[in-house]
Amino acid sequence: MAAGSSGVERTPARRKGAVFLDRDGVLTGAMVVDGKPYPAKSVDEAVLLPGVRAACRILRDAGLPLICVTNQPDISRGTLSSDAVAQINGWLLERLGLSDIRTCPHDDADNCACRKPRPGLLLAAAADHGLDLAASVMVGDRWRDMMAADNAGCIGIFIDHGYAEPQPIDVEHRFASLRAAVPTILRLTAGRTARPSAS
Repeated sequence: MAAGSSGVERTPARRKGAVFLDRDGVLTGAMVVDGKPYPAKSVDEAVLLPGVRAACRILRDAGLPLICVTNQPDISRGTLSSDAVAQINGWLLERLGLSDIRTCPHDDADNCACRKPRPGLLLAAAADHGLDLAASVMVGDRWRDMMAADNAGCIGIFIDHGYAEPQPIDVEHRFASLRAAVPTILRLTAGRTARPSAS
């Protein structure tokens, strides 16, 4: 027995799942132009979607960390400032009690690891918060969100607003709003924890 050991074998703490949430179209209303969604340009334009505050409260009360992961390519395109995005994110953190917000400011041409459908935002958040991705869900309203969920090893929850753009294929869980998805999220995450691998 090692010096200083109590002789009691400790059971590794279970890592918990989380709810990853896209921002625009899931938490806040997106401005839809010609069937395509666009984010609010300022905090003054940002509006919570109906039922979002209640949905987040229920999920938080169930012990689930809520982490927003959002693509904001207009920063890279020069049509939206990083300060405006940060203000909207801060507004959401204050109102919804989110655990974290992770933002990708890049466009496709930047070839980054964090722009969904790549899973970089989810992987980094999981590492920083000690989360089990296999016990987590990703809620989003676009095909990029569902592919990011698949690439990260999460379960995808699709919020279908009927955008005029390519839709995700073979989505099992499809809802009209985050609030409508809450019972399924709770069912999917109930007891879905994993012990860390032995070193």
